[in-house]
Amino acid sequence: MGYFRELPDLAYQSPLLHKNSSRDYVLVKNLFRRTKLFDFLKHNVTLLDKFTIGDGDRPDMIAEELYNDPSLDYVVILVAGITNIYEQWPLQDFQVFDYALQKYGSESALGEIKYYKTLEIVDDQQRLILPPDLIVDADFKIDGTNVQYPSNKKYTLKALTGNRQLDDKDEFTVLSDNIAYPVSNLEYEYEFNDAKREINVLNRGYLQVFINDLRDVVRYDKSSSYITNSIAATENTNVVNP
Repeated sequence: MGYFRELPDLAYQSPLLHKNSSRDYVLVKNLFRRTKLFDFLKHNVTLLDKFTIGDGDRPDMIAEELYNDPSLDYVVILVAGITNIYEQWPLQDFQVFDYALQKYGSESALGEIKYYKTLEIVDDQQRLILPPDLIVDADFKIDGTNVQYPSNKKYTLKALTGNRQLDDKDEFTVLSDNIAYPVSNLEYEYEFNDAKREINVLNRGYLQVFINDLRDVVRYDKSSSYITNSIAATENTNVVNP
């Protein structure tokens, strides 16, 4: 990953058995020199574009597509706000099934209902009675006599397969009126994985500005451990002062 080329070095006391003396140092990358995207960058729509991660896409593949340089995969990761690539990057579709099977223990458990999602319900004047996509359980119900919306109690359920009229009654439930649809454990895992596919990416026109700012953030300021703006020394505890 090109990101590690941007990180500064630490002159660290050598742990090697074949070192020449207790004063020997080795250069290691300072992984604690963390960086983050400035708040203005997150909210400035002129700097960011929306991108959908395809099945099997890797950060280096996206960097190649966007910036013609796969080594800029770290730009993709930083701008997307990803701090744990293993948990926040989407799995391939076939991997989701294997992951879910391991998580829930059996194929029969994959088909069990995890929760229900509400469908949209409006009254005869198109006033919203029940918003869509609320996560509810099987006991969820709504009051059909809602006095806030006086009408002749005609309600339309905007279902996934098309609108249908609800029966005239005082109460609607998940199980009797299908005002919500079930989501299985496996469907949940696929939905959760797909939600990771939508990320922000840096507009190519701001790429060099971003890299320059990144280098400014990670470089060292002058201090007692300063050697250069890209190298600092740690205390050598192997050296005993007289």
